[in-house]
Amino acid sequence: MSIDSVQAELIAVLVAVTNGDARVLTVESGFALPSGQLEPDHRSLQTGLRAWVERQTHHPLGYVEQLYTFADQLRGHHSRNVSISYLALSREAASTYPDASWVSWYRYFPWEDRRQGIGLMQNVILPRLLTWCGASAERRQRMGRLFGDERRWNDELVLERYEFLFGAGLIPEALRGQATAAAALPGLEMTHDHRRILATGMARLRAKIKYRPVVFELLAKSFTMLELQQTMEALAGQELHKPNFRRLITQQELVEETGEFTSGLAGRPAKLFRFRPSVIEERSLSGTKLPLVK
Repeated sequence: MSIDSVQAELIAVLVAVTNGDARVLTVESGFALPSGQLEPDHRSLQTGLRAWVERQTHHPLGYVEQLYTFADQLRGHHSRNVSISYLALSREAASTYPDASWVSWYRYFPWEDRRQGIGLMQNVILPRLLTWCGASAERRQRMGRLFGDERRWNDELVLERYEFLFGAGLIPEALRGQATAAAALPGLEMTHDHRRILATGMARLRAKIKYRPVVFELLAKSFTMLELQQTMEALAGQELHKPNFRRLITQQELVEETGEFTSGLAGRPAKLFRFRPSVIEERSLSGTKLPLVK
């Protein structure tokens, strides 16, 4: 295959957390992530990405980091297509473009939100996976690792779980072109492999919040401790132990009081905090483990 048949597609996973819900900016009525081809007039990959996102959503990009490069063959294209994905963090703003919308990433991956209970997992997913695994010890062992109980649940294995469900034929993207197929699991599908790319972004961000205070890009300059906890819970898809979470934040010296309180809200005013300037500057944090509710 000559280099002329290779195209570079730039794809953005732009994440915000609004009212305790992790959301991603989409186009095509939620069917796709903002994306476009690298063009000759783009000075760099990031320049091209920013141009496409602003053109398709009218939402400027702030913090951006490269996520992953996919170069698989036969991904729904006639020629090899190299997809270069990026992860971006933002605060949600109403889109001025009619085709762009913010969608909860748990609408694409409902099984990843453990805050809503595990009914879907126990009543739908596991029985169908067990049927597919059959007598295969290898499949059953992998299923146990990916979809284990609370003690074994690894919130970072988003992509691995998606790929396993894809292999089992339980994902809409795996059923395309089949004349007859079993019903897919709940969860919105996306074009090409955009849901796979979104899964990669979710996994990256879930890993990062455990060792880097990246959530300050998702919050206002001042926030309550509850808002900080709810943001972390939205990304992790799990409830955190409130006293232990606050103790962890205090011990790590991540935030400082602003001296101000919330106002205009029912109930007792809450203290407002902000991230320490040194934390924002360094963007680093020694390894920690989120204090999950047992």
